[in-house]
Amino acid sequence: MKNMKIDHEIKDISLAEKGKLRIEWAEMDMPVLRQLRKRYKKEQPFKGITIGATLHVTTETANLMIALKEGGARVVLSASNPLSTQDDVAASLVKHHDISVFAIKGEDTKTYFRHLNIVLDSKPDITMDDGADLVSELHKNRREDLKRIKGGTEETTTGVIRLKAMAKDGKLEFPIVAVNDAKTKHFFDNRYGTGQSTMDGIIRATNRLISGSTFVVAGYGWCGRGLAMRAHGMGAQVIVTEVDPVKALEAVMDGFRVMPIKDASMQADFICTLTGDVNVVDVEDFKVMKDGCIVSNSGHFDVEINLKGLQTLTKERRKIRDFVEEYKLKDGRKIFVLGEGRLINLASAEGHPASVMDMSFANQAMGAEFILNNYKNLKKQVYVLGDAVDQEIAALKLKALGVSIDILSPQQKKYLSSWEEGTA
Repeated sequence: MKNMKIDHEIKDISLAEKGKLRIEWAEMDMPVLRQLRKRYKKEQPFKGITIGATLHVTTETANLMIALKEGGARVVLSASNPLSTQDDVAASLVKHHDISVFAIKGEDTKTYFRHLNIVLDSKPDITMDDGADLVSELHKNRREDLKRIKGGTEETTTGVIRLKAMAKDGKLEFPIVAVNDAKTKHFFDNRYGTGQSTMDGIIRATNRLISGSTFVVAGYGWCGRGLAMRAHGMGAQVIVTEVDPVKALEAVMDGFRVMPIKDASMQADFICTLTGDVNVVDVEDFKVMKDGCIVSNSGHFDVEINLKGLQTLTKERRKIRDFVEEYKLKDGRKIFVLGEGRLINLASAEGHPASVMDMSFANQAMGAEFILNNYKNLKKQVYVLGDAVDQEIAALKLKALGVSIDILSPQQKKYLSSWEEGTA
C-alpha cells in the first residue's frame, strides 16, 4: 500500500491512534533517550543521512526511530522477527511521524526478506540490526551496495557473534558498533529485560502457574541469568543447562541445579532456550520429555528448538491456544511449543519494558553518531563504544531515577592511581 506521504507496508493504518498512545506511554519511561532526542532536534547530527533499520517494531523502537528522525535522518524500518511486530505501533510511525515501515505481525519468511530488501533499496548510509540479517543480506546478495555503507550497529548477542566471525574471516566490509557489548546494554537489557519479558511471554501464552514447577533454562549467559532469577523468584525449581564450565559453575554457585539437557528434559515442566545456538533442544531430548512439557525459545533465531526433528516424532499437530502448538507424539505424549519457536517475549508479549530499552536504544543512537563522526578512520571490524559512553548513559539514568552517588575526593583519586600508596 502507499500513503500520500511515504511508502510503507503495514497491517492497518486505522490502528495508528492506539499505537500513538502506546508509544507515548513507553516514552514516559525512557528519560535517557528523551534527552538525546532533545539534543538531536537542536543539533541535527543525522541531517541528510538515511538509516536503514531491521529491528523489533515495538513501542520502544518507535521512540528510537522518532529520535533519529528528529535528528535529521531519513529512517526506513522493517521487522527483525516475523512475530515481533506491534501492528498499531507500525501504523502510528507511518501516520504520525512519516516514517517508512515495512512490517506485519505474522508475515511469512518470504515477506520478511522482501521487507528487509526494501530497507536496503532505500540506500542507507547506516544500518541498524537486531540479529545481523540486514548486514548478512548485504554481504550475500547486495554486494554492490556495500561501498555506500558508512557503518552499522548491532543490538543482539547472536548478531555480534555472527559479525565478529565475519570480521575474523576478513569478510566484514564496513565497521559495526556492537551495541550488545555495552555494559549499559547487556548487564540490564539482557538480564532484567529478557528475564521479565520472557516470563511475561510464557505466562501470557499458557496461563500456567510457575510456582512449584520444574523450569529448565538452557544457557546461562546474561539472558539465561535473568530468566533463571525470575523463575526462581516465582517459586520454580530451576535447572540450568550449559556447555561453558565457568558459566555452569556460576549457576551452581547461584544456587541452581546444573545438568545436561537430556537429563533436564526428563524432569522439566517448562524448558526455555537462550543460547544463540542451533538444536539446543534436539530429537533425543523430545524422546524423554514428560507428557505436557512446555518448550519455548528466547534466543534470537528460531533454530534453538529442532522443530523439524520434533515433527518426525509427531502423529498429530494442532494450535490449541494463541501462540501454543500441541505436538501429539506417536507414543501418546504431548509436547507444547510456544510462538513457533521464535522469541516468546515478543511473540506473545510486548518485549522488554521501556525503562531498560531506554539504555539499549541510547547506545543504538550514540553508536550511529559514533559511526557518522568516525567512519573515515574506522577499520572493517566490530567496535564497542567504551566505558565513557557507558558512564554517561548510566549517569543520565541515575539522574532520571533521582539517585545520587558518591564522588571520589582528590585524595581517593590519588590513592587509586598511585603504586606508592599502601599500608601506613
